[in-house]
Amino acid sequence: MGSSSATAIRILYRLALTFLLCAGRIESFTFQAEASHRRSCSVAPLLGQDNAFSREGISRREAGRVAVGGVIATVGVLTSTPVYADEGYRQAKRPFAYRVDSTQPPTLIPINNAQNEMKILQELGKGLGTKKEAIVNDSINLNNILNKAVFGTIDAISSLTQGGDGKIISGPGFASFVCLGLPMDASPADVGLAKDLIDPMLRSRSMGGETSLGLSFCPLSTQASLDSYISTGDLATLVSFLKDKGVSETTIDLYRPLLEYSHAKSLKLLALLPEQEDIRIARTKGLQYVDPDRRTSYVVDPNGFIALSQQPRFRVYADRSLLKDYEPMNNDDSAGLFFAERILVHETAAGVVAQYAVQRPDSLVILVAPTRDLRFLQGINGRIPRLCAFLNPEVNKVTDNAVTTILLNPSAKETLSKTNYLRLEIGTGPETLDYQSKVADYLWFSFMPKVNMIPRLMNG
Repeated sequence: MGSSSATAIRILYRLALTFLLCAGRIESFTFQAEASHRRSCSVAPLLGQDNAFSREGISRREAGRVAVGGVIATVGVLTSTPVYADEGYRQAKRPFAYRVDSTQPPTLIPINNAQNEMKILQELGKGLGTKKEAIVNDSINLNNILNKAVFGTIDAISSLTQGGDGKIISGPGFASFVCLGLPMDASPADVGLAKDLIDPMLRSRSMGGETSLGLSFCPLSTQASLDSYISTGDLATLVSFLKDKGVSETTIDLYRPLLEYSHAKSLKLLALLPEQEDIRIARTKGLQYVDPDRRTSYVVDPNGFIALSQQPRFRVYADRSLLKDYEPMNNDDSAGLFFAERILVHETAAGVVAQYAVQRPDSLVILVAPTRDLRFLQGINGRIPRLCAFLNPEVNKVTDNAVTTILLNPSAKETLSKTNYLRLEIGTGPETLDYQSKVADYLWFSFMPKVNMIPRLMNG
């Protein structure tokens, strides 16, 4: 037992020497390796000075300690930071933000520090959007070092913060959108995180483009009151009007910081929700019973609205995501009526932000909505490019890359996972793989997420 443990230690030691010799660090390594090896995995005190690896002088428990100590010593050398076996468990620090890369299946790339987080938010504020293709990483790591040495380096390098193909798109027909998804049981911490993300975007805006904030809980009829509040600051009047239109006092109190922030920054607010009465009719009777005039204002592209529901990718989304939230309200309720309600809400919100954007080149629209209306990129967010193309067909430049989706403090439950891990995609079967959709572009937390929440972490 002792002989095999010693052999394992020597093999690890020689592998570490070989690795760092290739990197040109042999001189500094020799001193660190010898010092760290003596401190962390010296077995002479266990076995006696004459024969450190004799079978008679070591027990099975001690042999295990020797093997573990050798691994720890080697890791400490490789990272140029001594690690001692007797220091005990120390919780690793995990990032607060993650890019959901468009690999198949999707993987998570950690945003490792506040500087990188700020850079991403500033780039979003400048209108770069988020590239939807998979990222090619040219950095050297233990997984690809042999490929680098044998086959040479990879030519294609993509940055985490580049939008589209890395070129800044601007001018007539272009706008960008950032969709912030909050939990259904959102807390003040979730709204505070939304405000913290919005602020760097606003500060990075140039003087040329207009900016607005869409609120998914405000019926369209409250638009005039929102405009008045931004100019006068009369919050009491706005609160009273919102209550009259069916917005609960709990919701108003929750989003009060965003309302006050918008007034302080003179940030235009957009009402995105159909009238409560029309939502109720769609849910209890169907879309065909909604008032025709108001339905026309909700659905500005009726042909595209109907065609979307027939597309295979949307069918996968409807089956794997949208209908998962269905809970019968009574015996007369049905999944079909729930479907009608949700697509009316999604189409209305997307139509409002698209109509605002096509009239204002280089504008930025940030909208706040529940996670369930944004996850897997086929809700409100997925409809925006189609509507921009319909409203501005001649010069439209809005593509999927112009729409960025960030889920704030997501939970496994809200991503429809049946485990503790967040679910990153829908469409994993052989028949649906071509229509796979990732959960969002970014996951952003106001707290350090638990390690059993974060699946398929790359370079972590």
